[in-house]
Amino acid sequence: MIKLFGVYVAKSLVLLGIIEFTVFFAAFYGAVYIHFDLNIPQNLISTDTVTSTASLFALVMFSSVLSLGLYQPGAMIRASGFLVRLFLAFLIGTAATGILFFVLQDFFLTERGILGFSLILAFLGILITRTLFIRIISDTTLKRRVLVLGTGINADRIEHYYTSIKEAGFLVVGYVPLGDSVNLVDENRQIVKDQSLYKIANRMAVDEVVIAVDDRRKKLPIEELLECKINGVQVLDLLTFFEKEMSIINIDLLYPSWMLFSSGFRQKMLSVYFKRAFDVTVSLVILLIASPFMFLVTLASLIESRGRDPILYSQVRVGKRGRPFRVYKFRSMRTDAESDGVARWATKNDARVTPLGKFIRKTRLDELPQLFNVLRGDMSLVGPRPERPEFVEQLSRDIPYYAERHWVKPGLTGWAQMLYPYAATEEDTKRKLEYDLYYVKNGGTMLDTIILLQTIEVVLLGKGAQ
Repeated sequence: MIKLFGVYVAKSLVLLGIIEFTVFFAAFYGAVYIHFDLNIPQNLISTDTVTSTASLFALVMFSSVLSLGLYQPGAMIRASGFLVRLFLAFLIGTAATGILFFVLQDFFLTERGILGFSLILAFLGILITRTLFIRIISDTTLKRRVLVLGTGINADRIEHYYTSIKEAGFLVVGYVPLGDSVNLVDENRQIVKDQSLYKIANRMAVDEVVIAVDDRRKKLPIEELLECKINGVQVLDLLTFFEKEMSIINIDLLYPSWMLFSSGFRQKMLSVYFKRAFDVTVSLVILLIASPFMFLVTLASLIESRGRDPILYSQVRVGKRGRPFRVYKFRSMRTDAESDGVARWATKNDARVTPLGKFIRKTRLDELPQLFNVLRGDMSLVGPRPERPEFVEQLSRDIPYYAERHWVKPGLTGWAQMLYPYAATEEDTKRKLEYDLYYVKNGGTMLDTIILLQTIEVVLLGKGAQ
């Protein structure tokens, strides 16, 4: 796997992204030749103009496909779901390209016929590319070959994940017993250690060795592991392996020294200032675009309550370094939702939610007033979702490392919101924290941009809303 902008991505998906960007670029060039009957008039446009416009078209369309989660593992498991997302991606890309071409028509080649041909060629090109990719990616030669040290509880975690995830980007070639107190891996999956680890790895064409013994205090074959590393076989601990494969920091395995010595968990001052500038700029743009929708929600709220109930709802939440602040949202629950003063989790089909509230929660329109919290500096566009003080106090006692999510500003959207459904129980919150800690460790402007793009998928498909 390759780490790009704080995210571990399978090499096969990186290759797919490069190919599809090229497909979009080539589609525009092809459309130009079709439009001019295979003969571009030199006195009408220059080669530089075609290249720059093709690059802009490819960038916008690639970003649209990325925003609908089509480069996530498992995006192509169901053909119907893939086609719906691809169609939505092209709708978004068409709208964005049309606007950009209209605004920048003095600088780029923006004839309507060319754009239409480009979209048709690009759609066909992506379908062909994905069809071929699915056939090739099923071949195990594209997957990383992994050798696991251990056959106990930790090794069984890998086996369970490997057998339950169809789109896993790795192939476990076997498990080497190293004297774990329990033996949970099937004997047929075990490899007898009759040679050095490097010889076994070399014999089985292994790319990675994962240390998954249950008791790290037992003596590991350090010399043999170093021999593997020196000869190009990557050696990983279990926490790093799950960070790469699942984009989480596994709390059940986490220990303080790993956080101290692993890469990440750093906030450079320049990055903090750049993130703030990014937050303010993007928030103002979103406010400008979303203002008509905010007006409609305001009007609908007044009609629903007949002007008797407040439009906005405010609540104290916990921010960076545990500082409390007041967050603002469009009211989606009845005014007597917590009339007894007891804080409660929101649940699926919550009876306290109003008819309008169900809609604005599903579409995330209720979150738009939090853009003012971002402008005030209480929140960031991207980060862990802010929680209520009552819950934070309880969860900090019950869940290890919960307080560490407050090392960064809370966000309007986040890594956990993209990849995990709504947290309605303490166990859900624990699992969601694993994604939040991943963001705290690996966060940056480019990861923020990826999250914001893929939030479009969350909004359009209603993922994780209650």
